[in-house]
Amino acid sequence: MIRDITIGQYYPADSVIHRLDPRTKLVATLVFIISLFLFRSFAAYLVATAFLACVIRASKVPFRYMVRGLKAVLILLLITVLFNMFLTPGTPLVRIWKLTITREGLTTAVFMAIRLTYLIIGSSVMTLTTTPNQLTDGLEKGLRPLNKIHVPVHEVAMIMSIALRFIPILLEETDKIMKAQMARGADFESGGILRKAKSMVPLLVPLFISAFRRANDLAMAMEARGYHGGEGRTRMRPLQYHRRDGAAYLSLLVYLLAMYAAKRIAGF
Repeated sequence: MIRDITIGQYYPADSVIHRLDPRTKLVATLVFIISLFLFRSFAAYLVATAFLACVIRASKVPFRYMVRGLKAVLILLLITVLFNMFLTPGTPLVRIWKLTITREGLTTAVFMAIRLTYLIIGSSVMTLTTTPNQLTDGLEKGLRPLNKIHVPVHEVAMIMSIALRFIPILLEETDKIMKAQMARGADFESGGILRKAKSMVPLLVPLFISAFRRANDLAMAMEARGYHGGEGRTRMRPLQYHRRDGAAYLSLLVYLLAMYAAKRIAGF
């Protein structure tokens, strides 16, 4: 389960998606996620499916590698679907004991499952094709207008980048600790939910200690290299838009028009 989380990891490949400006990928990911919640029809989600499939194909990242990240949130996805299915009022379809599945609840549950699935896969496409340094530069340059209202854009971008970068590191550390404790007789699989939760306590303590130690080492390394924030900093490779970025924005516009047309055709 730990190894199945792909958000925050980078998959090196030579693709047009990898070569896009990080600002383009950030905007495209944000627009894609917003569109999933704005358009509520099966026709619109068919357009979103086709768009996402084309992006994944162009990224040259194996599809099974992206889908593997869904296993880590399968329980959360299942709980969300069940809550929407049983707790949404409407026209009754099936009654199971004291719970009733309604037509509106079933429709909402299906849409919510699609939204969460595509949200995770779409976010994974961005992180798998963008290095942490590129992501930091893209966030900082994209949010630069907020400097005028005294928002510490560089620090915010750095925090988000470090957080994403630390996800695979902490997952690897968790896997090592679990294996070490299992070799000493620890059991993380058997028993009910409460027993599994209690068995995680001995895992969390060394994990937090390791995380604080890594954070302290990172802070000392940044200070030793003269890091004093974003003021006056320069970059070896300044971000510049190219023709492929213009083509990507045009494709994004076509996608939004197709989603709107699908919504009008479906009548929602």
